[in-house]
Amino acid sequence: MAFILIIASLIFLWIISLCKIFLLPRTPFTKHFTLNGRAFRKRNVLLVIAHPDDESMFFTPTINFLTSRGHYVQILCLSNGDADGKGNIRKQELFQACVSLKVPMQQVKTVNHPDLQDGFGKVWNHNLLANIIEEEITSHCIDMIITFDKYGVSGHCNHRDVHYGVCSKLLHDTSRGDIEVWELVSTNILRKYSGPIDIWLSMFWAMLPSNGTIQCLVNEQSRRSFTAMAQHKSQWVWFRKLFVVLSSYTYLNTIRKIK
Repeated sequence: MAFILIIASLIFLWIISLCKIFLLPRTPFTKHFTLNGRAFRKRNVLLVIAHPDDESMFFTPTINFLTSRGHYVQILCLSNGDADGKGNIRKQELFQACVSLKVPMQQVKTVNHPDLQDGFGKVWNHNLLANIIEEEITSHCIDMIITFDKYGVSGHCNHRDVHYGVCSKLLHDTSRGDIEVWELVSTNILRKYSGPIDIWLSMFWAMLPSNGTIQCLVNEQSRRSFTAMAQHKSQWVWFRKLFVVLSSYTYLNTIRKIK
């Protein structure tokens, strides 16, 4: 009986949380992404990821938020995901996924460098990453970068290297003081697989002044996460389908400004 009550309570909480997510964008929420008080200024945003499908698995709420408000979004994928010899296939899948997220193919770039190959244990050179990112910043007049934090959500070494590649140059380059850098906050495994329920903790955590400048971005088009990830047909296996359903990153992103 107790087990049934627990399951029923979790289902109820899941439904209430989904309702909160669907209703939140329609109500005033002062902690929304105001970009330092410049909510109505169109920004040139560079999303830096490690592999094709990172944008769909982890960053869909951020992408949806930015595109729906008219900000320019450029996506830089620092490998073509060739760990299984499917690099060309995965590159095309990335383009298709981004189109479903309202990011045109010409605003998506993949890198296929011999020193930036997909895989656990493949260490990426941070200076090389910084130089590639620098080229994108210059080419597209970027004034904001969003990427992984130092844990990289899943702990994948490539995700973590991307973070350090962004930080190693931009945060120590005084000539780049006009560029804001934000990181996607990694959560513990319970929060990570709590689906929409994590919205309550994320909103509370974002309000704590001790956590720095944090924004909680709700996915106003949650179905796009499924649609986008489904474009990655070579990766669309049962456990990734389950991940998209259960992952809190499908429903919201908590991003933190890097000082």
